Amino acid sequence: MRKILTGYVVNFNRRYARSGHLFQNRYKSIICEDDPYLLELTRYIHLNPLRANVIKSFKELDRYPYTGHSAITGTVRREWQEISTILAYFGRKRSEAIIKYKEFIKQGLADNEKPEFGGGGLLRSLGGWSEVVALRHKDKKPSGDERILGQSEFVNRVIKEAEVFHKEALRLNQKALDLTKLAKAVEKITGISEEELISGSKRKMVVEARKILIQVAVGRMKNSGAQVARYLGVTTSAVNRMVGYEEAPEIEKVFKVLYR
Repeated sequence: MRKILTGYVVNFNRRYARSGHLFQNRYKSIICEDDPYLLELTRYIHLNPLRANVIKSFKELDRYPYTGHSAITGTVRREWQEISTILAYFGRKRSEAIIKYKEFIKQGLADNEKPEFGGGGLLRSLGGWSEVVALRHKDKKPSGDERILGQSEFVNRVIKEAEVFHKEALRLNQKALDLTKLAKAVEKITGISEEELISGSKRKMVVEARKILIQVAVGRMKNSGAQVARYLGVTTSAVNRMVGYEEAPEIEKVFKVLYR
């Protein structure tokens, strides 16, 4: 998302001969625990145009093209938007699920601003001040983080996992990553051996496995592109191109193999 926004700003500035920021704040994402937080957050976001008086009625929201709501209801066709996850909460049949989803969204019209979605981490994690106060009376100290939406236990788990990942990344960054070791980890995930990775093969599966290795070694671990290029027997420009591609979903699996 950050790459998309940055690319858009660069092109916009060139087109209109301007410079500087185009959006007020940088893009940020929130880790969200499933039910009920995902549905509540979806409703909160999709009703924002109504709260801001950008549109005047719920009926207009169904046709409003600048939120995901219109795609979920099927009014606006948007192939790239994933809508099945949300609709699955409301029923197996698509038509029935859409009706129940719209009813759920409409119920949120009576709600005012929700501080747990716009405020600090503790409010967000617990679901409001009433929950915070209740736990304070019980002498409990729940965890909160503004980047995470979920219950205290969920927040704790995500923070601990992030700390482990960060420590391992720092440890691996302190010395040059053993590319042979990384190749073995990639092999466990993809089935492509180190010999195939460095063979220069153009076979699709080999190219994809090579991309994973490059994105871990250069994109994540900040190894030299030239060093990785020499190891793989490819050009540095080829390595840099692969770093710029959309990140392969298998990367997290490779890290789990490396960290075991």
